[in-house]
Amino acid sequence: MNDLPLVTIYTDGACDPNPGPGGWAALLRSAGQTKELTGGEPDTTNNRMELTAAARALETLNRPCRVDFYTDSEYLRRGITEWLPGWRRRNWRRKDGALANVDLWQGLDTAMQPHVIEWHWVRGHAGDRDNQRVDRLARGAIPRN
Repeated sequence: MNDLPLVTIYTDGACDPNPGPGGWAALLRSAGQTKELTGGEPDTTNNRMELTAAARALETLNRPCRVDFYTDSEYLRRGITEWLPGWRRRNWRRKDGALANVDLWQGLDTAMQPHVIEWHWVRGHAGDRDNQRVDRLARGAIPRN
């Protein structure tokens, strides 16, 4: 495992209003290199943008990596670290019925497979430089009409 390259990823999603137009952003750092990714959708939710950012960041990696993954989204972190095994067992359903954003959860599940990921939660808007950077990028990616 230690022979895998280490990548640090920060992601964020934004919507204004929620639901409404939304943007997402990811910051990837590895071996002294930095890459920023952004995108947006005209009609979405904040949660969909959080999941999209995570999936797009992991899909960008072209080989298996060790990943330190930082998010300020409890929805994303808890979904991956707590709820995902149950959803898989129940064929992508919650105990009480349909799973929201199932398409994105499934895509994220696939994108995670080749990697060894350590998930970290950071408090949003609390001074973490990289979290603040992806917040600005995600807000800047919101489509404006």
